Amino acid sequence: MRRKRKAAAAKAETAAVEAKREEEGGSSGGSSKSSNELPKESKASTRGKRIKAPKTEPEFFPEKRNLEDLWQAAFPVGTEWENMDKIREINWNFSNLEKAFEEGGELCGKKVYLFGCTEPQLLDVKNEQKIVLIPIVVAVISPIPPSDKIGIKSVQRETEEIIPMKAMKMAWVPYIPLEDRHSQVDRLKTQIFTLACTQRRSALKHLKIERVKQYDYCLPYFQPLKADEDEDDTVVNIMFPLEPPVVCDFDWELDDIEEFTDELVQEEALPNDQKDAFKEYVKEQVRERKRAQRQAKEARKKAIEDMDPETRAAFENMRFYKFYPVQTPETPDISKVKVPYINRYYGKAHFVM
Repeated sequence: MRRKRKAAAAKAETAAVEAKREEEGGSSGGSSKSSNELPKESKASTRGKRIKAPKTEPEFFPEKRNLEDLWQAAFPVGTEWENMDKIREINWNFSNLEKAFEEGGELCGKKVYLFGCTEPQLLDVKNEQKIVLIPIVVAVISPIPPSDKIGIKSVQRETEEIIPMKAMKMAWVPYIPLEDRHSQVDRLKTQIFTLACTQRRSALKHLKIERVKQYDYCLPYFQPLKADEDEDDTVVNIMFPLEPPVVCDFDWELDDIEEFTDELVQEEALPNDQKDAFKEYVKEQVRERKRAQRQAKEARKKAIEDMDPETRAAFENMRFYKFYPVQTPETPDISKVKVPYINRYYGKAHFVM
């Protein structure tokens, strides 16, 4: 009897607990599910919604050409420091220079020395007449450097100086194509050398004005064995500094300076109050040209006498290529201003590209 009473009491206790649970479940909405058993939609509403990031299109950059910066590696000798940045105001293209080194090109497989320079010209830039500094690259095919000297001369300077390149922090340095720049330079056998300048622009403010001006008047020096066919030419190129400048050619044997000047005034190319200044400018240009011709003849004669046979053979076979930028929709038309003349030392190029 005692066991039956205990079993009945336990059964009653269990029933009471279950009844209490049902009662609690009813008070919370009649569901017996725990908070962990909420529907998926309810769970999602209790968290911040995840926002998908917008898909971005991959950005593609044009692949750099192997010799893309070759023309920029050739220091523009004789260009004023304050004008260096003006060269890059126009997106110049020298793909013709790059192609010259490709298979079948004029410079392919040859040892070449390159230097840069600039030619100021009055050009039409977006329907506006502006003085533009056209970058030029001169390529010299030669087994030896064409020169290790720099000439310094201008109308403002009374004397001409021929000094070592290193005095102006310039030297011929090997050019490394882009695809080879991961290699050790000393293991490469490059055939391309560019005239480089290590003078830092940021340090110019610490130099004397005369020293800075020397860079403005620098010209790559070359002593040819043979006289240029136009060495005795009596024509001088005039660019009288006005705004815009007066650009013309004057032949000191055929042109009379008075008549020549009067014609420019009549054509309204020269202001009447600038006549005297213009005539003096032309006379100085003529004197300078005659002096240069005389000095060139004397220097050539001495150089030939002092030259060994191997060096003489190299100089006899040197060829000069003058590269102008390629015409593109982004660049002004330069087709009418291309000339073979390089400078007073190099004379004319054998080929104009």
